[in-house]
Parts: sequence; C-alpha cells; structure tokens
Amino acid sequence: MAASGTFGDDAAAPPARGARPLVIAYFALFAALILFGIAVVLFGDPRAGDPVVHLRLAQTPAKVAAVLAHPLAAPPPLPPPANAPPGETPVPPSIVPQTVTQPVYAGRTLVADPALIETTDNGPLPKIAADGTPPMRAYAAPSFDNGKPRIAIVISGLGMSAKQTAVALASLPPAVTLAFAPYASDVQRWVAEARRQGHEVLLEVPMEPFDFPDSDPGSHTLRSGAGEDSNTERLVWALTRFTGYTGVTNLLGGRFLSDPDSLEPVMTYLSRRGLLFFDNGAASHSSAPDVAARAGTSFTQATATIDKIQTAMEIDRELSELENAARAHGTASGAGFLYPVTVERVAQWAQGLPARGFVLVPASAIVLPKK
Repeated sequence: MAASGTFGDDAAAPPARGARPLVIAYFALFAALILFGIAVVLFGDPRAGDPVVHLRLAQTPAKVAAVLAHPLAAPPPLPPPANAPPGETPVPPSIVPQTVTQPVYAGRTLVADPALIETTDNGPLPKIAADGTPPMRAYAAPSFDNGKPRIAIVISGLGMSAKQTAVALASLPPAVTLAFAPYASDVQRWVAEARRQGHEVLLEVPMEPFDFPDSDPGSHTLRSGAGEDSNTERLVWALTRFTGYTGVTNLLGGRFLSDPDSLEPVMTYLSRRGLLFFDNGAASHSSAPDVAARAGTSFTQATATIDKIQTAMEIDRELSELENAARAHGTASGAGFLYPVTVERVAQWAQGLPARGFVLVPASAIVLPKK
C-alpha cells in the first residue's frame, strides 16, 4: 500500500469536508460583485453624491500634440517657396549651400542672400551688403511701433533637442526671438523653419563662464585672455554655422563678458559685420554695454532672466515685472531658456499681452542707437 502522504494519493482524494464552506463563500462573493455591477448600471454610481474636486486641464494645442506624438521627427517639410521678389529665384531652404549664389527663402522670408555673405572655407560669413544693408536689418522680423510699450523675449537653446525645438516652434508666437546653438548638424534646417514661421533668429556664441571648465560650452569657446586672433577664429567658426540671423547672443559667458579687453575686439568685429549683440544677462557685472558703445555695435541687454527659478509661478512673476519695466521705460526684454515650463508660460502670457496694452517685438526692434 502506498504511503498516505504521496502526491498521487492527495490528487485522488475527494475534497475535505471543511473546504466546502470556503468554496460556497467564494461563489457568494462573486455573485455579489456581479449584482453590484448590475445595480450601478441600472441606478447609477452609489458614490455620485460624495464631494469631488474637478481639475480643469488646459488642452494641448493640436500642433504641440502632433510634435509630442513624434518627438524624434525631423523638422516638418517646408512648403514650396512663395513668390520671391522679381528677378530672384528662390531655393528650397532645406540646406543652405556652402556657396550661396542666389537668395534663399523660407516661404516669403529671407534666409540667405549672396549680397550679405562672404564665402569662406568654414562656410557663409555674414557681411554688410555693398548698398550698406546690414544682416541685422535684412533678416529682422517685422515689428510695429503703435506707441504702446514694447517687450522683446529671447528664448535660447534651440537646435540641440529636436523635440523641444519642435514644441517651441509649435507653441511660441512669431514675435518671440529664437536663439540657436551652433552645434547641431541640422541647425540650418531648424533656422529655416523658424524664419518661415516669422521668428527673428539669433546665433548663440559660446563664451567662457566663471566656472570654466566645469561648465564648458565647447572647443570653440571665446576665452578671456586667449588673444584677439584666437577669439576671432573661434567667433568666425560660430558665425559660419548657419545663415539668416540678425545678430548674436552669449552662450554662458559670465567671465568673458566681464573682461572688456577680451570683449572689445569681438564687439568691433560684430559691428563691422552688421550684426547686433544681445546680452542675455549671464554676467552680473557685464562690460558689454560700455564696450558696445565704444565699438559702435548695435546692442541690447536683457532686463531680466525670466526662468532663473523654473516654476510657472516664478516665471509668471518675472513676466509681470517685465510689463512694469516696459510701462516705466517704454521697452523691456527678457531672456529665457528652452525649458518646457518657460515655453508654456511665455506662450500663455503672450496671448493676453495686447489686451494689457503692450506689444511683443523682436530683439532688433529695441536695440540701442549707436553712439
């Protein structure tokens, strides 16, 4: 006879008498759940009378939703260029050629013009046209002076993250100025799309911060004490990364902007090329205003950095302070980075700006007059 504790004996044995009540209880619970579901369907949710809190969530714009659905997508295809000025043949602006022989348009907006370009081994270098037109004027976005206080917003960091760049282009109004870093291989494509949508564009030039090399903007960083020739070579490298910009702004640069001896040759070079300089406020004691005045460089400086603290409440507070500054002085400008919260708050703020008595303008519209 097999031992009573074997697996075979347990499998063949009938259920124990004590297990039957447990089986009956399981069936009763299952039946109760079914009856509860039927009651909810017939008579409604029994918790419908309980207190609840309803959160109103902002709807995601269709353009932004489409971008988020395909975060790694390349910039959207540009439509065929619209009618260019008579006698000029537009070129599809997917990539500006190494040698520009005819004007390049994104839609109706100029991206490159051989009259404004010096061809170099590095790429197209901006210059003042023979008729005296500077790139700062030729590539400037339109602005309207209706007598109301004017505010410029510059958002930097575009071109490095495809997803965030696409969201910014889908969200921000055309009057917001966009600053592109010089490193991405497809940066010209993004710049062309930004120009097609009406944005004014700046080039971010990497400059030495106080905590260099802990914070390192790259191998082409303009360095304090590096010498005029070395810094000019690095500046030219940045200036030839893409076309269609009105001027430059600093990528970091706290230490470099605080060194007038190193900064002055750069400002002089920008002035001779017909470019503006936007100081984004990275240096608390920037010498840029004085140096730009001596060099005759078209210049403007951020009134405030709007996202030092990256929360919606703090960004909204900084934007409100910009309105106060513009009301007091006629103009104001804010600098921000491509943080999602910054893009979202600026887009929301800009919608109500005209009703509050202000006009949003590109950076070129508030440059200080040359002295």
